[in-house]
Amino acid sequence: MSYKLLSRNEIAQRVARDITEGMVVNLGIGMPTLAGNHIPPEREVLLHSENGIIGMGPAPAAGEEDYDLINASKHPVTLLPGAALMHHADSFALMRSGHLDVAVLGAYQVSADGDLANWSTGEDAIPAVGGAMDLAAGARQTWVTMALLTSDGKSKIVPRCSYPLTGVKCVTRIYTDHGTFACSPEGVRVIDLVEGLSLEKAQELIGLPVTAAAPAATV
Repeated sequence: MSYKLLSRNEIAQRVARDITEGMVVNLGIGMPTLAGNHIPPEREVLLHSENGIIGMGPAPAAGEEDYDLINASKHPVTLLPGAALMHHADSFALMRSGHLDVAVLGAYQVSADGDLANWSTGEDAIPAVGGAMDLAAGARQTWVTMALLTSDGKSKIVPRCSYPLTGVKCVTRIYTDHGTFACSPEGVRVIDLVEGLSLEKAQELIGLPVTAAAPAATV
């Protein structure tokens, strides 16, 4: 049976479904920022950006961008009523102090038990690990968004990360184009899979034992 992969926007929609009322959530650089566009306006959520914003809204409409108001990805954002702007140092204090319910980050690799590598592949690297380390250590949960496979078909969910680590045993959920997975001391569990993708095929692609605590859902 064939299956259709989720787009980046659909992965972001899937993340937004799990951001519940009252959460304080950091949206990291790249795909994670898209999740902010899919949170229903009636759901009260505080979105944080590392560069010093709390209370972000969705992206502005075309033609209404204010490039003095940007997120950590340098993309224009909007502010919700009650939003606040803060010094970078205060933003990092918030990140490090356990006030974030969730940090949503991208990744190069995630290990089955939740280690995160998202800043260097040796060839593709930013100058330093940066704020991702503080987010992974300080948030109560770390969720990852990424394609499940590399361009040459290798799984980014691995037994052990081969790239430099950002955080140790910090990732609880992985949102991919093939479905959503959970990291645990017992290994990788399926939360849901795209329609048409079997548990057996997912396990073959990942190359690790994959279990489902309940019958695998479809999205």
